[in-house]
Amino acid sequence: MTVLLVDDEPLVRAGLRAIIDAEPDLRVVDEAADGAEVGPLVSRSRPDVVLMDVRMPAVDGIQATRLLSRRDDPPRILVVTTFENDDYVYEALRAGAHGFLLKRARPEQIVQAVRTVARGDSLLFPAAIRSLAASHGTNGSDALAGAGLSEREAEVLRLMAAGLSNAEIAAELVVGVETVKTHVGNVLTKLGVRDRTQAVIAAYESGFISPR
Repeated sequence: MTVLLVDDEPLVRAGLRAIIDAEPDLRVVDEAADGAEVGPLVSRSRPDVVLMDVRMPAVDGIQATRLLSRRDDPPRILVVTTFENDDYVYEALRAGAHGFLLKRARPEQIVQAVRTVARGDSLLFPAAIRSLAASHGTNGSDALAGAGLSEREAEVLRLMAAGLSNAEIAAELVVGVETVKTHVGNVLTKLGVRDRTQAVIAAYESGFISPR
């Protein structure tokens, strides 16, 4: 699995590179000091995962994430941040990032996060997402009511928002993992979103799930 590092601090990039390159199944293929460099580097290196700092001087991680998400075959994006309750993080998730990671995370957590996102899963921290959603407010009513979610699909969405994986949801509902994957796919289609992260944000912002 290949990784592109994007951070304006050379020491941070060096530390992340050392952690990632120490793993036999991970490799850093390129680095960028600003979001403006990301597009050309992604075209050249075609990384599986982009580790994206959110706060950079010229083009920040939100803008860079938004641009990457518009590509036909975008890489997976993992936002790296100093503070979890950060408006930048929330906006990056809304822009298409697949999760976020704290810079103070332990090396094994960083490696696991990269692997999780690379294999197509989202990396969500329910308490942090709930807090961020609360700070941004909701419209006060269930705007997803017209999405036509079945009772089981609504239940799956609530469990997704709680941070459960497909396997954990399957165990909770006593169904097969493939059945859960089908429900998740239906939820994404009906909500008109790209992935689990976007679905969870939509659930909070619509009032379908209360962030408080």
